[in-house]
Amino acid sequence: MEPPTPPTTLAEPRDPGGPPQEHRFPCDQCGADFRFAPEAGKLICDHCGNEADLRTGFAGTAIREKDFRAALNAQLPQAEIEETRVLSCPNCGAQVEFDAANHAAECPFCATPVVTGTGTHRHIKPHGLLPFALEERAARGAMTDWLGRLWFAPGGLQEYARKGRRMQGIYVPYWTYDADTKSSYKGERGTVYYESRTVTRNGKRETQRVQKVRWRSASGRVSRFFDDVLILASRSLPKRYTDALEPWDLAALEPYSPEYLAGFRAEGYTVELDEGYDEARARMDRVIERDVKFDIGGDRQRIPSIDTAVSNITFKHILLPVWLAAYNYRGKTYRFVVNGRTGRVQGERPWSPVKIAFALILALIVAGIAGYFIAQNQ
Repeated sequence: MEPPTPPTTLAEPRDPGGPPQEHRFPCDQCGADFRFAPEAGKLICDHCGNEADLRTGFAGTAIREKDFRAALNAQLPQAEIEETRVLSCPNCGAQVEFDAANHAAECPFCATPVVTGTGTHRHIKPHGLLPFALEERAARGAMTDWLGRLWFAPGGLQEYARKGRRMQGIYVPYWTYDADTKSSYKGERGTVYYESRTVTRNGKRETQRVQKVRWRSASGRVSRFFDDVLILASRSLPKRYTDALEPWDLAALEPYSPEYLAGFRAEGYTVELDEGYDEARARMDRVIERDVKFDIGGDRQRIPSIDTAVSNITFKHILLPVWLAAYNYRGKTYRFVVNGRTGRVQGERPWSPVKIAFALILALIVAGIAGYFIAQNQ
């Protein structure tokens, strides 16, 4: 007998004037909501234990790049656009999808109390995602282990995090950009050489080798195809945290299906497509400059000008899995993020004044004892 498959309330691409799309997956046995279970790779009902296979309908389908210029000119097909209900956090600006059954909650990014149903977000649909591979208990274990390795972290915070409320599974929005680039440059190649000269120091004549650089003009062309330049499309978390969660196994991207979001939340992007491209282009320019230096050769390089032509720009809107915890501990908010695929952890480093003071006192005692024995030996 084949396992039951869940009905859904997912709407087909709709008239932009219609209601926001909702993604619900009720269990066909008890009516409670299914959730996507990362370790099983299935939909599971926590109420009655019923299981169902994913019905993504996209098995073996490639994730297609979208035309960047068409998107900027609002010429994408209407099927590429959707509208979802979101809460907007007044503190960090996050826009997180919620369904109509939710009325109030804390922002998962900063623990600020917010009221849901505050608006809608009309955006380009996600094209692909990396499904969660870690369950919440594994992510929590990785976070508490990370806290335990921080020498000066408050011991109470680690215990609070271990026993605190569940972590939130969030799909964080990203852009990826592809582009062909052809660059012409003008520069100079520097060759290092040495000359000997005689100097007088303290009445003695010495021979020194002096480094010099011989410069010659250079020019040429370099080309490079950029594939999947990854840009965070959210402002809710510091980039130093999310960048440190890399690398992401983008080769394992799955075509987007809302079933993967069952039991999780998705953040709407707040960095627009053109803003993301500006950041991607800056990254491309740094790589192109490195290519130019390699092409010039020599020991040193000067590059007064690089002229780059960019063509065939495409993009994808993708979602990457992050387990997130925000704790208010002794009047301060601590945020921690865990890569939902690898378990890599980043977050605010907490400091314990008591532990720091104890370490300083201990260091002074050790220094005093060492000074005493040195004085005795002298």
